[in-house]
Amino acid sequence: MNSVFPHRGALLLTLLGWALAPALVHAQSADGPRITPNFKDADITQVIEAVAAATGRNVIIDPRVRAQVTMLSQTPMSPDEFYEAFLALLQVHGFAAVPSGQVVKIVPDANMRTMPGNDLAPDVSATSDELVTQVVSVNNVSAAQLVAILRPLMQQNAHLAAYPASNTLILSDRANNVNRMLRIIRRIDQANDSDIELVAMQNVSAAEVVRTINALNPAQTQGEGGMAPLRMVADERSNSILLAGDATQRLRVRTLIAYLDTPLAEGGDTRVRYLRYADAEAIATKLKEQMAASGTGAAAANSTSTGGITTTIWAEPETNALVITAPAKVMKSLMGVVDKLDIRRAQVIVEAIIVEVSADKSAELGVNWLVDGSLADNAVGGFIEPVGGVSIVDLARAANDPTTLTSVPRGTTVGIGRLGDTGVNFAAILRALRGDSTTNIIATPSIVTMDNEEAEIKVAQEVPFVTGQYSSTGGNANNNFLNPFQTIQRQEVGTILKITPQINEGDAVMLKIEQESSSIAATSSGAVDLVTNKRTISTHVLIEDGGTVVLGGLIQDSQTGGEQRVPFLGRIPVIGEAFRTRSAKKTKTNLMVFIQPRILRDGTDTRIETNQKYNYMRDQQLRLGPSSGRIPLLPGERRAELPAIPTTTPPTTTPPTSAPSTATPSASSVTDTQDAPID
Repeated sequence: MNSVFPHRGALLLTLLGWALAPALVHAQSADGPRITPNFKDADITQVIEAVAAATGRNVIIDPRVRAQVTMLSQTPMSPDEFYEAFLALLQVHGFAAVPSGQVVKIVPDANMRTMPGNDLAPDVSATSDELVTQVVSVNNVSAAQLVAILRPLMQQNAHLAAYPASNTLILSDRANNVNRMLRIIRRIDQANDSDIELVAMQNVSAAEVVRTINALNPAQTQGEGGMAPLRMVADERSNSILLAGDATQRLRVRTLIAYLDTPLAEGGDTRVRYLRYADAEAIATKLKEQMAASGTGAAAANSTSTGGITTTIWAEPETNALVITAPAKVMKSLMGVVDKLDIRRAQVIVEAIIVEVSADKSAELGVNWLVDGSLADNAVGGFIEPVGGVSIVDLARAANDPTTLTSVPRGTTVGIGRLGDTGVNFAAILRALRGDSTTNIIATPSIVTMDNEEAEIKVAQEVPFVTGQYSSTGGNANNNFLNPFQTIQRQEVGTILKITPQINEGDAVMLKIEQESSSIAATSSGAVDLVTNKRTISTHVLIEDGGTVVLGGLIQDSQTGGEQRVPFLGRIPVIGEAFRTRSAKKTKTNLMVFIQPRILRDGTDTRIETNQKYNYMRDQQLRLGPSSGRIPLLPGERRAELPAIPTTTPPTTTPPTSAPSTATPSASSVTDTQDAPID
């Protein structure tokens, strides 16, 4: 082995020369000895022995230090450089060299944090793999926050901890990595340029700007010893914003504020808001009441002053628009209210089904007789009881004077008698009367109205009812005259439906209903005037969308009977029939009222419902067309009928009409019809 050894360790190298000759090549230069290591799959203890011999250091090897290593070099190096390369070799294999006085301990990395290490002094290279411990004082940021940032940059066995009381960091790692951590800490630990600025708002509300920016960039929680985040406070009195924080943060926020503090695109503090669905006059009244109640808006004079700007609200009915002049904060509040009120409200179509089936039956049977013997000085007697409103006296009077007969007697009358100048005159009649009447009514009124709007539909006739009459007679020397008159009151008879719907949040509809159904009764008994049947319902109900519910009804079955007779004689069998009259009446009524609401939430629902009703009416017209083979009574005249709904509609400003519906109308919308040709 051709080597020149320095005096330090020369003897040890001589003894080991044969063993290490293949691994170390020694050369002598003007700067000192140079070493070219060449170890390939060598035991690490051999490398440690060579390092100790080359550097003159005392080395203690932990028994756990075992490895086969390779260390090759083509460039000669000094002993110190050889030692630095050795430290790098130890790091690669998970070992560390820990200085302890005049001794260097070779231990596994897992133990290095418990071993004493040098401070990063000037005599320790910043690029060395030597184990060092450093205490770093942090001035402007939180040391505890830096631990979370720096820990991923250090190896697992390195040590990093923070001492919050003095805001310092303790690092224990290899010198090159500790030096890198110090450079990173210096870049992070910059002084805060905190100050307070006042930014005056010109066009917008300071409080609104602060809420907007805070919603965009919520402030983070301040850590111990750390930098405070940017803070913003609105001063409503001066309409200004106070900014406190770093200069960079303040500059960024001021740029945002400058963009927000711009005049309204509509110009000035006055806006014209065109309403699409709501009534401008009604909304203007409500807004004035709200502002007057809150103390920030229009009072009795429709205006007030807020921040030097007068708030005024008025409506333009011709264009259905609101004209509002107000400060930015008040304007935003008013526009928010208008946005909530000016919405398309759903509509409700309500169909009522009124079904009434009634039957009246009446019967009367009786005998009237009269004996007149006054011309023969005989006694006079008789049994007189009107049957069907007519008695034997009425018939006798009508026989002598037909003008006294005001109406034709109903029923069957069989009479017998004698009327002469002498002898006994007598007369007897047998009257039988039976009356049957039935009523079958199905009415389906329907009506469409807006949510929370009252609507009413009437399908009725005004029927006159006599309420009084008066007649006076008088005369003069030449003639007599009669001056009768009557007082008449007209009443509506038919179907009347009044509703107020309220749509709940779900699919239910609350209905306030007033339903009336009246008709002229087909009675079998006489009356002084017309008789009307009247059914009314007033209620509140809750129904699901498209559901059907019964509002109420009446099922009535009544039977009455009467008998007029002569005491004692009327009870005699067979003979007693000549001394009594009987009447019986039975009435049965079945009445039910149903209701069905459907919500029309948009134009599509409205068109579908409209097309269904439209096509139903058109089908009914077509069914009533002239039958073939008949001679038209009005030739050349076309019957008026609804045109067909077009399947397609050219683009217009209004939504297109949907295709005709071919669905069969529901039972609730179909009434009884009778085919009758119309020529």
